[in-house]
Amino acid sequence: MKSKTIRRWSFVHTWTSLICTVFLLMLAITGLPLIFHHEIEHLLGDAPELREMPVDTPPLDLQQLVEKAKAHRPGEVVQYFGWDDDEPNGVTTIMAPTPGTEPNASHTFMLDARTGEALEMPSANGGFMMVMLRLHVDLFAGLPGKWLLAFMGLLFVIAIISGVVLYLPFMRRLKFATVRQDKSTRLRWLDLHNLIGVVTLVWALTVGVTGVIAACAELIIGAWRNDSLSAMVAPYRDTPPLTQLAPATRLLDIARDAASGMAPSFIAFPGTLFSSEHHYGVFMKGNTHLTAHLLTPVLIDASTLDVTAVAERPWYMDAMSLSLPLHFGDYGGRPMQIFWAVLDVLTIIVLGSGVYLWQVRRKAARRATTGMETVS
Repeated sequence: MKSKTIRRWSFVHTWTSLICTVFLLMLAITGLPLIFHHEIEHLLGDAPELREMPVDTPPLDLQQLVEKAKAHRPGEVVQYFGWDDDEPNGVTTIMAPTPGTEPNASHTFMLDARTGEALEMPSANGGFMMVMLRLHVDLFAGLPGKWLLAFMGLLFVIAIISGVVLYLPFMRRLKFATVRQDKSTRLRWLDLHNLIGVVTLVWALTVGVTGVIAACAELIIGAWRNDSLSAMVAPYRDTPPLTQLAPATRLLDIARDAASGMAPSFIAFPGTLFSSEHHYGVFMKGNTHLTAHLLTPVLIDASTLDVTAVAERPWYMDAMSLSLPLHFGDYGGRPMQIFWAVLDVLTIIVLGSGVYLWQVRRKAARRATTGMETVS
């Protein structure tokens, strides 16, 4: 590779890395506890514990749960019901003053599906884990924070690619994994920086790209609402607003009949981000590790309970759905979590060593410049 080309790639790698390093360090550090968020929530006592009851205790129907939720938080409306495979008897409930209240202003708790008892979820509304999540997702700055982190993620991907380009000629001179112990501290750290960077290459690219996609989630959801959802609810465009909703009692049975072989992931009540003013949106998932993250919306008329659409998923919604769990290592249980955490720590070392190498190089350049001025 010609020296001029190397200098160009070196310039790109140096400055893309330096610009995003502070943000990437913050993301890597906050990402560590998020990988183990279930375990940390239990350790901190923030995870709701359902009381033990006979295995055959029947669940309440959905409308009864709606009434229990409203009794728990009078004056608010139910935005979402959600189900988690880890707690089959728990219904994650999100409520707010209005259906369109933005997520950070909503309140999350769990309902016991068998009794309707409400259990608070401190980590979903504040506390250590929520601070980590908000720092990781939007820096407590909302949409501008997400866009900033998306840009930093793009710089990170460019830094990785440029680093690979620079490493290729380096590999021709030294055997892979060589760390020159007999050389200076700077060269030893350069070898380690290159080695760890190559070892974590695929993971870093994966996390970088999925992080950018996750940061653009609002844009992706907005595109889905303006495209697919808008077309599905077009016949209701001139329909007067609903004054009363049909009971939610049979929503899950209706959705299961419409999407055979799938299980419910969550219900979006009318007026929320994932539904329309006239529909319940029941999002169904598959029964494998992969398809469990691919959601199929079933739109149900909120006044007649007729199914009006079973939507095909646009590719960009699939990309977002697959990116979020992959970003946090949620696909393979505990082994994947540990693997993700180790690679996260190695990435922190790469970022820190990159800053060190830049500082050493800068000091050396200053000394060289000072020496030339002295000579002259």
